[in-house]
Amino acid sequence: MRQTLLSIEPEVQEALKYNKPAAAMESSFIAHGLPYPQNYHLALEMLEIIREHGVVPAVTAVIDGKIKIGLSMNQIEEMSFKGGLYFKASASDFGALLAAGRDGATTVAGTIYAASLAGIKACVTGGIGGVHRGAAQSLDISQDLTCLSRFPVTVVSSGVKSILDLKLTLEYLETNGVPIIGYRTGYFPSFYTHQSSYELHHSVDSSRKAARMIKMYELLGWQGGILIVNPVPQKDSLSEEFINCIIEKGLKEVRENNIRGKMLTPFLLNYLSQESGGQCLKTNISLLKNNAELGAKISRDLLGNNK
Repeated sequence: MRQTLLSIEPEVQEALKYNKPAAAMESSFIAHGLPYPQNYHLALEMLEIIREHGVVPAVTAVIDGKIKIGLSMNQIEEMSFKGGLYFKASASDFGALLAAGRDGATTVAGTIYAASLAGIKACVTGGIGGVHRGAAQSLDISQDLTCLSRFPVTVVSSGVKSILDLKLTLEYLETNGVPIIGYRTGYFPSFYTHQSSYELHHSVDSSRKAARMIKMYELLGWQGGILIVNPVPQKDSLSEEFINCIIEKGLKEVRENNIRGKMLTPFLLNYLSQESGGQCLKTNISLLKNNAELGAKISRDLLGNNK
């Protein structure tokens, strides 16, 4: 019954059938994370980057009463243009969206769940959600963290979004037993910033070593996911002081306008882009493309195809 709710693009279906590498890609950044037309051009660039490494990209979404594993170019263009009309779909929203026939762009949590349903082992994003600042009062904790601990999908990201509480997010990940592996870094990256002050216990210096580590967890029967953190390239990294100054101003706007729930992150990301004179947008695009490349390499190496 579950398979009837999936709509897998032929290219992705062939990859899964013949054990070829595939990588899932979230769609929320297309609909809600970046402005048009940058979102459309970036999505196409990321698809091309993934394909250049012999990997089939699979953008996930909920469209026309189906969980889509792979979108057509027309569907990506439509999502890019109509953005806000797509519900910001986390994993727990799927049933309601399918029943109501509503369309949704998948968050990291939604992408993890969709990938697990299809049998795709890795997904690519910019930054995962986490524990929000002030969570002691709001209890606002992203479902991304729950899904990471629950489904066996490796997520490649540049850490967590800078608007979140990094320390509490790391504590939450540790409590829920999510392995965190740094890619060519001994410190957890801070999204717009190349690294934070938080050290990592495990790191690798190649996609092959990352794939070997993931396979070891599979051999152990590990039931949850793995987080591979890939810092934004140094040339595009912004200073922590610069980002935090803008974030504090943005959080003041949030409180004054009572912005919450699914609208909070898109508002803050847009605020950061505007207040930074476009620097945050440039960095966001850089890290997304960088993660697409690493995610493709890991997906390829998981199947032992090291061309």
